[in-house]
Amino acid sequence: MAGIFRVIDTGVRDGRRQIAFDQALIDAHKAGWIPDTIRFLRFPPTALIGRHQALSREVKVDYCRARGIGIARRITGGGALYFDEGQLGWELVFHRSTLGIASLAELARRICEAAAAGLALLGVRAAYRPRNDIEVDGRKLSGTGGFFDGNTLFYQGTVLVDLNPPDMIAALNVPEAKLAKRALDSAAQRVVTLKELLGAAPRIDAVQEALLAGLAERLGIAPVRGAITPEEEALAASHYDREIGTDAFVNEIDDPAADAGVLSGSHTGAGGTITAYVRLEGRQRERIREVLITGDFFVTPPRAVFDLEASLRGVAVDEVGTVIERFFAGPRMELLTASPADFRAAVEAAIGSGVCEDAVRQTP
Repeated sequence: MAGIFRVIDTGVRDGRRQIAFDQALIDAHKAGWIPDTIRFLRFPPTALIGRHQALSREVKVDYCRARGIGIARRITGGGALYFDEGQLGWELVFHRSTLGIASLAELARRICEAAAAGLALLGVRAAYRPRNDIEVDGRKLSGTGGFFDGNTLFYQGTVLVDLNPPDMIAALNVPEAKLAKRALDSAAQRVVTLKELLGAAPRIDAVQEALLAGLAERLGIAPVRGAITPEEEALAASHYDREIGTDAFVNEIDDPAADAGVLSGSHTGAGGTITAYVRLEGRQRERIREVLITGDFFVTPPRAVFDLEASLRGVAVDEVGTVIERFFAGPRMELLTASPADFRAAVEAAIGSGVCEDAVRQTP
């Protein structure tokens, strides 16, 4: 038995406040204030984007604002999601040593298999689909992802209990590449809900208990219902006020290609699409002035992509690939849904678009 996990439920809260509570859990666990924990959470209608995604590329911002749909940026990677009261969020926050598994990819597999086993108790054929999804007959029932922050693992997932797919499609810009990759005509065909599978939506508390049973059996843990601490609430309020609840944080990455002089390039690999935005400098535009990397990837540690962007400033364009490969070879650097080669290809594609522009300008 790996040990006792406190179980808490923050109920339905504003999307940005739920994300602020994510950061509070991580901080409190790292400080030793709380034990290993499982949290359940729900949202009012909210468009949630991943930490490294460009807002306007992923969300129909005007539509959401006109209809009172919240917009929030997660502290984790991954793709854009539409959330409302018909979906259940679940999270695990625990020490790196708790399960005796050091690899993020292996932990993702074990956690997803455990969650799938729990959902199967409801009477559906849920199964883990590498690298971080839970599916029923090829349709997505739950997406997951997470990262290590020091010795604390933060891992989260969703369960589609009851969702009206047109609401999701109306709020999000679903990438055509994501649909074409699976030969689908619409995003609605990619997802499935427990309501559709079972004929009626199960009670939220029944879904929680099923997930807890699967996690307990497969991970060898003992989930025990507990209480939210005042320290966690105070930390969450602080993170909300200082950063996560602000428009500046949500809009931090918006529409980089709109700026003059910005080159862009994308690469789609097995884990999704990565897009790089690059400014070049020098007489021959031979060096990187700055770079911004966006996408629905998961990377550990949390600041890794920001550090990669900083490490590329001033680098000669013909050395970019080597610098990226060397960066990801660093200690405790892990990628869940992408590879160093995917990042390299996206940045080199952006640089290559500039070479093409120069060639066009020089053509008589």
